[in-house]
Amino acid sequence: MFNFKKEPPIVISVGGSLIVPSGGVDTEFLTKLNKLIRTQVVKGRRFLLVAGGGKIARQYIEAGKKVIGDVKNEDLDWLGIHATRFNAHLLRTIFQDIANPRIIINYDKKISHWREPIAIGAGWKPGWSTDYDAVILARDYHANLIINLSNVDVVYDHDPNKYKEAKPIERITWEEMEKIIGKKWSPGLNAPFDPTAIGLAKRIGVTAIVASGHNFENLENIIEGEPFKGTVIAPFHIDSSFYNRDYYLGKKGGHKLNKVDSTAGIIFHNAVNFGRALAIKSLYNPKNCLEVGCSLGYLIKWLRFFGIDAWGIDFSETAKDLADPKIKKFIKVADVAKIPFQDNSFDMVFSYNFFQHLERSKIKKALEETVRVSRKYILHKIYTPENVWFNLSHKTDFSNISFFYIKYWEKVFSKVANAKLVKPLLQLPSFIETKFLLEKIRK
Repeated sequence: MFNFKKEPPIVISVGGSLIVPSGGVDTEFLTKLNKLIRTQVVKGRRFLLVAGGGKIARQYIEAGKKVIGDVKNEDLDWLGIHATRFNAHLLRTIFQDIANPRIIINYDKKISHWREPIAIGAGWKPGWSTDYDAVILARDYHANLIINLSNVDVVYDHDPNKYKEAKPIERITWEEMEKIIGKKWSPGLNAPFDPTAIGLAKRIGVTAIVASGHNFENLENIIEGEPFKGTVIAPFHIDSSFYNRDYYLGKKGGHKLNKVDSTAGIIFHNAVNFGRALAIKSLYNPKNCLEVGCSLGYLIKWLRFFGIDAWGIDFSETAKDLADPKIKKFIKVADVAKIPFQDNSFDMVFSYNFFQHLERSKIKKALEETVRVSRKYILHKIYTPENVWFNLSHKTDFSNISFFYIKYWEKVFSKVANAKLVKPLLQLPSFIETKFLLEKIRK
């Protein structure tokens, strides 16, 4: 069985119209896809590729209607399903030396002893599109990301071929997407995601990116966590509207028992942050420091108590408004991807359970920024699946959109420029916490 403690697999839904457009099989596309996937496999990544039916499926469906007239949806679906399986076998042939030998056509069963870097899926049964199959794979193999490759760069709020005023969408929720697409499934439906897939994705909280299958540089950026062009479809908007007053007071996400605005919560959070401040003071003794994602500034308060010139940034005005009036002046509202301080401003830059809230494409830039403004140490504590105790003591926090295993974060931190990954001076077992310490390289 697949080892989930490695970097999670990426699900890629390969549109059938990319494999077999109107002019026949696109060998140029397949050659580029072959090269890109193999390059990523060498880097240790795994993929679940799902082949769509595309135009060839729709051609068979329309042919059936034209010849017979009244055809049941189930029969039309089977035409499309067999087209996806033919396309899947082509992908399986291309990746035969590194792909699982069995093409997935029954999504009730998981692959046993999956050791290969690639597995390939096709259509399943009537009423279930390959989009839906891709979401099932994301659920069953704990994938954090679905990439839906199509012949469009982004999703539009209306059909751009029919409406000149159609606007591109950079980010949208599944609920909003459902309003655009509707809830009714029909065989051969041509949409970025079909209604049944949208419904399942909304329930399990997966994130998907719709992007052009012809821009391989862009696809590589998506996989590598670099800025990209495409539409992100998420369970909800991760913005200031999510991080509202209730979130910071522990009523949405946060501790199960210790609300921040309760007496027990205040005592608990003060005790935790006192311990963190004491550890930073005794282990690293910085003259000044910056906390990224400082929330209400409890840690800043205790660091200043210990004589450290502590500052914080948080992108939420709400967090700053709820902070102690004496601490507000040391908190800036800012984007971690553009920290408003000069290079080498602080002896230490750190965060606690912050990076798992970032979208994949922002992680690298945010980490680079924390390195840039530090002159000595960069410490990041990140919530990972290994931290079992967190699930016992916390509510489900749906804002943890980059909930990756330690192996993923080790790769990210080991590649950052101008700093080297070193062992934290104090590291508790991984079932309690995950920490990464970087030391700035002095030129």
